[in-house]
Order: sequence, then structure tokens, then C-alpha cells
Amino acid sequence: MENVFEEPQGVYNKNRDFTSLICWQDARRVKLFSYKKVLPLLPKEEKFNLDIQIRKSSCSSTSNIAEGYGRYHYQEGLQFYRISKGSTYESKDHLISCYDFGFINDDICKEGLELIEKAKISINGYINFVKTQKKGLR
Repeated sequence: MENVFEEPQGVYNKNRDFTSLICWQDARRVKLFSYKKVLPLLPKEEKFNLDIQIRKSSCSSTSNIAEGYGRYHYQEGLQFYRISKGSTYESKDHLISCYDFGFINDDICKEGLELIEKAKISINGYINFVKTQKKGLR
């Protein structure tokens, strides 16, 4: 019996999907940083407040890039990439809140801000790249 879950040859390149995008990889680093270095430091009373907001914004950054990549039309993809950029800014605000409330120290805040800045730059770059590809189709 043939494997019905495999794509036909020549249709799909498993080495080239959204995970190959630099912007997705950078957003993933922010997500992993948030989960591994920030969330464990939050007090229990933040479990249903800041904790959830950090989880949502950091996961939203990567998932919107993935969803946009899977869309057929460039314009649809751009909308998801813009949402990802907004979620990255939201993650930055949550990180600053954690610092302001004394949940994280200077070093963790700086490390997070550097990762977020890199993600913002690469998402913006990808948005601009997709726009130029769109113009080339007209």
C-alpha cells in the first residue's frame, strides 16, 4: 500500500517551506527565549495575565508567518506577515513590562530586546521582499 501522506514527486520540497525563512527562524528564537528564560521567572499571580499574553504573542509571530507562507495569493500572505510583525512588537512590550515589574533583570531584558529587534528587521525585510515579488507579477 502506498503512503497517502506523501506529496507526489516534484510538487513539494520539504527542505523549502516556512521553516526555511530567516524571519520565521528569528521569530522562533524569540518564542523559545520567552518560554525558556522569561516565563519561568514570572510569579504565580501572573499565570493568567502576563504569562498568557507572552505565550500568545510569541506563538502568534511564528504561526502567522507559517500561515501567510501557505496562502496562495501574495496579498493574503502580506497580511499575515504584518500581523506577525505586530505580534513581535507586542512581545517587546510584554518583555519591557516584565522588566518594569521587576520579574526579569537587565541581562535577560537586553538579550530579549536584541532577539526581538533582529526578528522585527527580518520580518520587515521579508515583507519588502514579498512586495517586490508582487510588483514583478504585474
